[in-house]
Amino acid sequence: MEIAGNFYNVIDTFDNIVTVPDCFVCGKNKLGHGHGEAKLYFGTKENARSFFGGEGFDVDCFVLKKDLIVYLETLREEYFQPSQNYFRKDDFPKLWKERMDVIQKSNDVIWFKIQDQIQIEGSRGYINSKDKEYKLIRELSLPLVSYISAMQLKDLKDNIFYYWKLFVDFDAISERKNGPLVFTYGMKKEWKKSPTKKISKKDDEIRYARIGQGKYRNALLEECPFCPITMVNDERLLIASHIKPWAIANDKEKLDSKNGYMFTPLYDKLFDRGFITFTDDKHIKISNWLSPKNCERLKLVDNTFYPHLPMDELRKKYLMYHRESVFKG
Repeated sequence: MEIAGNFYNVIDTFDNIVTVPDCFVCGKNKLGHGHGEAKLYFGTKENARSFFGGEGFDVDCFVLKKDLIVYLETLREEYFQPSQNYFRKDDFPKLWKERMDVIQKSNDVIWFKIQDQIQIEGSRGYINSKDKEYKLIRELSLPLVSYISAMQLKDLKDNIFYYWKLFVDFDAISERKNGPLVFTYGMKKEWKKSPTKKISKKDDEIRYARIGQGKYRNALLEECPFCPITMVNDERLLIASHIKPWAIANDKEKLDSKNGYMFTPLYDKLFDRGFITFTDDKHIKISNWLSPKNCERLKLVDNTFYPHLPMDELRKKYLMYHRESVFKG
């Protein structure tokens, strides 16, 4: 892997996703009151120390300017039309512009150190840092809809570093805007309708598209009645996935069958979470943020060609968005 002109080998990725809690973010982003805590829960002490180098670790980490720009661009709608009742919600559009300006003026590689919080008793592992760059991560994180992962890298001189990246949880945003989806039977997903709220025909179509049902699903099945990866053709085992996530798509994009694929549940989840994506010439790309061990367990091979993957000019545009804003590249 090449980063800012330097070459690294990927040693491992932290498998457990660290969903950002309300207590970690800075005051302006909080759902409740208070100033937040700088320490961050990073799984069990055993797992955190195994990944970061043992008890009492004090290690060098970095985030990339280009990653933060993509992350904040992806969260733009959340800043301008919040899905949660943030403490300073009315200031969010202004905050988005201010934070984007700060990132634009930052170095391409933003370094900071983290330390093991050995003073905290119990089995839960925490990290913290006194560096201002670490505080930037707290300022950019939004509670419950942002998450953090880390990758262990080794340079050509065998020095170990940790690459951090902020991600957006599109499912969490959707649930906060529209309520949770529930599985009923088979692969079918439904929502709980409000007994008092009137729903228009278009609203109904959009809601059905969200759960992979209705006209959206039928149009996808008409074009490709099987998963182009596994070739499974039992409709009960197929999920209608969105390429540009439903949470940030406009109404037209939510209903556009060109903004989707039929996948079996495993590939639906991998695609939805950005662990895989596809090139315009139908090759799969595997994210480095999926650990080598899990790739082996899932039998995922980078650059495999899938000839039956539907592809056209409009899908290429949606896939470009997926590669840039959803894929964990």
